[in-house]
Amino acid sequence: MTTKIFIDGAVGTTGLEIRDRLADRRDVTLVTIPDAFRKDPTARADALNAADAVILCLPDDAAREAVALVENPAVRIIDASTAHRTAEGWAYGFAELEPGGAAALAGATRISNPGCYPTGFLALVRPLVRAGLLPADRTIAVAATSGYSGGGKAMIAAFEDSMADGATDTGYRLYGLDLGHKHVREMQVQARLAHPPIFLPSVARSYRGMLVEVPLALHDLAPGTTIAHVRDVVRDAYAGSALLSVATDLPAVLDIERTAGTDRLEMFVYADETAGQLRLIAALDNLGKGAGGAAVQNVNLACGLPETEGLRL
Repeated sequence: MTTKIFIDGAVGTTGLEIRDRLADRRDVTLVTIPDAFRKDPTARADALNAADAVILCLPDDAAREAVALVENPAVRIIDASTAHRTAEGWAYGFAELEPGGAAALAGATRISNPGCYPTGFLALVRPLVRAGLLPADRTIAVAATSGYSGGGKAMIAAFEDSMADGATDTGYRLYGLDLGHKHVREMQVQARLAHPPIFLPSVARSYRGMLVEVPLALHDLAPGTTIAHVRDVVRDAYAGSALLSVATDLPAVLDIERTAGTDRLEMFVYADETAGQLRLIAALDNLGKGAGGAAVQNVNLACGLPETEGLRL
């Protein structure tokens, strides 16, 4: 007997990524509704309640509406929107973030899929906060660059239309300049920080991929902390993980597409011993571990399926 999965919003960028990862699997069956009824409340409600698990690839308000349509208590919901990432009663779907995280997600009925930027940030920062090396009352900065697919259909069209027209767009844009990006609250809450991080997002002329960077100085960390301590804590936090790793060989250059097309997340700890400064960097695919890959991993865990089945390692 296969697990029935309904993707609400399957025609969007994230939905298509999820569908591709599930399409050839023999242990799942995709529940679908005709295109003409995709926005019909009755048809959606029927599909939502008939599935063993649903993955919501919708704007926040639409995701909340979809949750309200679910009356079957056995249905497991994985929400890829930002609507429930800090909400009570929802498990945070980053299995590797906390000890026992995968076990906590197994059988969960309400899982909020993490944001792409927070995934890289939290992978680097949360182990240091948990270990007491990074005091929770520090205000830290995080700079990150995403592929333009992270902006959805509108941004994809803007970049690809300008390329087709031969425009002189440099393809590198800063945004979120008001410091009010919707991911900041998620980063603060899930890292257990007292203050919101200073978030510096940007987008590059690359379809997919992401680099997330957190600069730190030893004098801002707990007394006695060394660069070796930082490296060890981050490495040990993900020992044995199939998807997350900490590099031992540090390349001189990191490309935004380093992990593009995969569901891996790679971390790098660069340091200047003399200055006592570090650059912690996470490389991931904004559509992989940052979105569709994470959703598939979460539905696997919630439904008792092999955790990495269908993922691109």
